[in-house]
Amino acid sequence: MTFSNGVVHAIRLHAFGPPDNLVLEELPDLTPGPGQVRIAVEASGVHLLDTAIRRGDPGPLPPPELPTVPGREVAGVVDAVGADADPAWRGKRVVAHLGQAPGGYAEQAVTAGDQLFRVPAHVSFPDAVAAVGTGRTALGVVELEPAAATDIVLVPSAAGGLGWLLVQSALAAGATVVAAARGDRTAVLAELGAHVVVDYAQPGWDEKVRAETGGVSLVYDGVGGALGRQSMELLRPGGRLVMFGYSAGTPTQVSTDDLIGRGITAGWSLGPRMMALPGGIPGLAGGALARVASGEWHPLVSTYPLAEAARAHADLEDRRALGKVVLTR
Repeated sequence: MTFSNGVVHAIRLHAFGPPDNLVLEELPDLTPGPGQVRIAVEASGVHLLDTAIRRGDPGPLPPPELPTVPGREVAGVVDAVGADADPAWRGKRVVAHLGQAPGGYAEQAVTAGDQLFRVPAHVSFPDAVAAVGTGRTALGVVELEPAAATDIVLVPSAAGGLGWLLVQSALAAGATVVAAARGDRTAVLAELGAHVVVDYAQPGWDEKVRAETGGVSLVYDGVGGALGRQSMELLRPGGRLVMFGYSAGTPTQVSTDDLIGRGITAGWSLGPRMMALPGGIPGLAGGALARVASGEWHPLVSTYPLAEAARAHADLEDRRALGKVVLTR
């Protein structure tokens, strides 16, 4: 990557730590290298993984060299094309996942031309960002373990960007859906059409679910920890536990008694299983964007100005933000 004349705004992290370590700075224009394009970024996705990287926590990705511009999901318009990249991309509305390379919290980003997806004119840039990262994970989860009309599906943390899409998918399949969230975030779940809505911060939430459903048959668990275990305990014999993350800090604990004694099926969806699906991760991203474009999925998005990235991180960590958190230009 090289630089040209000009200045753009970007969020930079100079030291691992709290959200306030994310600061708005001016940086030189980016110039795309061979095979690359430059995107004039209109929307940048914020992921829980971004908050862990900012804190310096160990995780699936190596810590970046500092200073760094965080963020790996961007949408906008291609405004420059490097050598050996298709010039037809210039002026097109696009969305891209930058992979392990950060750089998304900025007014410009560069990426390989083969990483781009076209964004139809009727799809907003924030919705496209929600599709390319969070949406691809949601689609992978439901393709690996789809809900059926006979299922009673529990989605913990249903007011998050991923949970929201899983609720929509289960409802579209005709399943009975139990949506769990915390505090006043539960209000949007009733509007979405979930059959049972519970506040998991309230004591006895799980007993309420058991009383109203008699137990569930499928749990989509991206939370882990104590909430994940409570959710798993609600499974009927022969039920399925689908795990795809642990935002609580630790995975849901599953024992051989759960698997043998109760006949529960438990599986981890991320990683090799998801990558082995037809089309792999790029296919899932394209499929998720197609669902948004067709109106089958309506992402729940909370937007923040780029300059307020620190507030976006704090709200995401404290579970105050609804749905997918997106920074806008």
